[in-house]
Amino acid sequence: MSTRAASLKPRKTPVQNRSAATVEALHIATIQVLTQQGLSRCTTTRVAERAGMSVGSLYQYYPNRDALLAAVLKKHLEGIAGAVDRACREHRRKPVSEMASALVTVFIAAKLRNPAESKALYAVAGERGGPELVADIHARTVAIIAAMLASAPDAHFDDPHMTGAIAFSALVGPVRALLEGHVPPGFEARLEGQLIRLLTAYLQTNQLQPQGAAKRRSRQAPMGRG
Repeated sequence: MSTRAASLKPRKTPVQNRSAATVEALHIATIQVLTQQGLSRCTTTRVAERAGMSVGSLYQYYPNRDALLAAVLKKHLEGIAGAVDRACREHRRKPVSEMASALVTVFIAAKLRNPAESKALYAVAGERGGPELVADIHARTVAIIAAMLASAPDAHFDDPHMTGAIAFSALVGPVRALLEGHVPPGFEARLEGQLIRLLTAYLQTNQLQPQGAAKRRSRQAPMGRG
C-alpha cells in the first residue's frame, strides 16, 4: 500500500457500539460543517467541536482531515450503490421497462434523500482520494446494472456493460445539475418521469422481436425484380 493511500485509511474500525456511535457522530458533524461552512472551512477542529468531542478523540479514528472526508464520501457512495444493487437484484428477469423505472426511481431517491449532503460531497469527490473512490463505486454500480440488463427476458444487449454505463451516466448528469442549481424552474418535479421515459426508450431499442414477427415482415416485404 502506498503512503498516500495509507494516509486516507481510518486508524481503526469501530467494533463496540460506543465506538460506532462516535464515528457516526463524526460523520454527521462533517456533513454539517461541509454544508454550512464549505470544504475550505471543514477542519478537524471544527468537526470535533460540532461533534462535541476533542480533536484528540477524532484522531483516534482518523489520521487527518482527508481520511475523514474520504470515509464520509465512501459511506455516501456505498449507500447509493447499495440501494441500486438491491433494486437491480429485485428486477432481474423483469421487462426492461420495469428495470428502467426502478433504476431511475431508486437513484433519484438515494441522491435526493439529503440534497445538501449530496451537493456538499461533490466537492469532496474532487479532493485527494475522492476521484479514486468515485471511480471504484461507479465501476461497481455499472457492473450491477449490466448484470440486471443481461437477465432481461425481452431484450438482448450485445454489450450490457456499455449499455449500463451509458444508462447510469444518463442519470448522474441531470441529478447533479439539479443539485448544483443549474436547471430551470419545474425541473425537479418532472425529472423522474422524464428520465424514466429516456431510459425506457433507450433500453427498448434492444428489445427482442416477438416470435414470428421477423418472418411476417419478410413475407410482407415487396419482392425485388428478377
